[in-house]
Amino acid sequence: MAPVPAGVARSRQLAVASLVALIALCLAWELWLAPLRPGGSWLVLKSLPLTLPLAGLLKNRMYTYRWLSLLVWIYAAEGAVRMTSDTNALSALLAGIELLLCVVLFVACTWHIRTRLRAAGKEAIAADAARRAAEAGFAADPVPPTKAP
Repeated sequence: MAPVPAGVARSRQLAVASLVALIALCLAWELWLAPLRPGGSWLVLKSLPLTLPLAGLLKNRMYTYRWLSLLVWIYAAEGAVRMTSDTNALSALLAGIELLLCVVLFVACTWHIRTRLRAAGKEAIAADAARRAAEAGFAADPVPPTKAP
């Protein structure tokens, strides 16, 4: 087995750490720190979708990094809206932290994807593209190569 490049390992650690921190922030925010209603609110359930990609990140599945980099923007939008519109100062601060964690998670996911694909080489990228095209029912290279005269 080939050694894992340092960038891949660091980006994976950053992605896992920021996802765990985002889950913890969502739970603490809606249960104890600044819930919408005293005693907690049902908005704490927003942390449940964040637990799904945790297993994929721990198993180092590339597909999880890809879809998580899209999912995180839902939480970033919530953080931006609540940061600018919440009247409770603590809640606005927590929303800013949520937004920051979302940006860090996105950067970590995209950094991981780029570094891992670069480390895999062009052959692995072409094989991955061919596999995805075959799963979708398309030819791997829809434009046939031209013949030299």
